[in-house]
Amino acid sequence: MSKLSELPNIGTVMEKRLASVRIYDAETLRDIGSREAFERLLAYEGDTCFCSLCGLEGAVQNVRWHSLSREKKQELKDYFQSLK
Repeated sequence: MSKLSELPNIGTVMEKRLASVRIYDAETLRDIGSREAFERLLAYEGDTCFCSLCGLEGAVQNVRWHSLSREKKQELKDYFQSLK
């Protein structure tokens, strides 16, 4: 099992946040995907930002979130706004 903090965009703070919603390793994050992980954080914390969603997606794709395509960022933005 790979440590979450070995993924791009996942530092010690995000690793602890993910552990609080029962995501303990990189394989689990990849399996459930960024949206499910984000929804778990949102349900647990009550307020999670768009940048967290982008960071999670980047981690799943194994890239810095700044490198996500414009189309993917727009897709994530639309999804994020649909949750409000």
